[in-house]
Amino acid sequence: MIAQHYKDMLSAKSVIRQISEWSTARGQEIGYENVFDYSLGNPSVPCPARFTDTCRRLLADTDPVTLHGYTPTLTLPDVRAAVAQSLNRRFGMDYTAAHIFMTSGAAGALAHALRCVGVPGQNVVTFAPFFPEYKPYVEGAGLTLRIAPPRCADFQINFDALDTLLDENTAAVLINSPNNPSGTAYSAATLTRLADVLRAASQKFGHHIFLISDEPYREIAFGGAQIPYPAKFYDDTLTCYSFSKSLSIPGERMGYVAANPRCEDADSIVPMCGQISRGIGHNCPASLIQMAVKDCLDVTGDLRVYETNMQLIYDELLSLGFTVVKPDGTFYIFPKAPEPDANAFCRKAQKYDLALVPGDSFGCPGYFRMAYCIPTEKVRRSFAALEALMAQEYGVTKQ
Repeated sequence: MIAQHYKDMLSAKSVIRQISEWSTARGQEIGYENVFDYSLGNPSVPCPARFTDTCRRLLADTDPVTLHGYTPTLTLPDVRAAVAQSLNRRFGMDYTAAHIFMTSGAAGALAHALRCVGVPGQNVVTFAPFFPEYKPYVEGAGLTLRIAPPRCADFQINFDALDTLLDENTAAVLINSPNNPSGTAYSAATLTRLADVLRAASQKFGHHIFLISDEPYREIAFGGAQIPYPAKFYDDTLTCYSFSKSLSIPGERMGYVAANPRCEDADSIVPMCGQISRGIGHNCPASLIQMAVKDCLDVTGDLRVYETNMQLIYDELLSLGFTVVKPDGTFYIFPKAPEPDANAFCRKAQKYDLALVPGDSFGCPGYFRMAYCIPTEKVRRSFAALEALMAQEYGVTKQ
């Protein structure tokens, strides 16, 4: 007998992946260079030379049995120590190796964090717009995802809704800053208020409510700003990170969980992750990549192209009359569609070889996402298609 739950999931495939598959198929018909594919958040810049050089050095100089062998259950101690030192230096924290657990990307980090602080039957609160995969991540841990509706004016936290969703059964609040899909980063004022709310709720309900902070886009920040670090604001924070975007290595699947040294049972979190990994098959992430990121913690790929693309698209959208919040980072922008049904708008866009993702699966109907991790010249060429779409389908011309 097969697992019916996962069979049922086949009818609810990722909308992002479906549109990406349409783009690929359309590209085979007309040439992919002629498809303006804003569907998938796949980094478009090369990984830094230092990462490649480090991998080559490790392959040439390290004993192959050591290089390709299993790592310890709690992952490589020197890598964990280096991550801790980097975070301390950058954000004024006081992590040690005992507070860091290396994982298979941010998805692996979230899988561990959710199981560390929640037990089946509890709930986790997040805020729309949110990454759609949070739902299977949370439900896969036996938890229920509660979604606060969006504050569309600026995509900061809807605190009025949060107050109605927290209860005695809440294990954690899950945030993503800067955010996929909006590109908005939570401000220091927002994080201060969130910390106050969570401390009050923890006291009211008689247990620690954790903050799980999903931060794979932390290094893609615009205007020279540094994204506020949520663990600085709230002690009971587990930070989940991925090197996929900062180093442009999504296929290598490397990230970590960082437990705030002042959180509840801080010294138990990493050993618990080691035990959790035994049950979910996320144990021993790639040894070569653990070793490689150790020497690349304070470098990134050349991420400037994302800000260039953002500014071009933001200006174009405004000139066409779209309502849109300017992103603080990431490589996403999340405008309001020109009609209430964003799915209908995105279907119309496909007639002009534009691949856009409707906001419904992000918990924000009426909006759509553009992932602008594509070449800048292609961004510029896409504007003729966008202008034709708006003129022919909506009678809107560029201002």
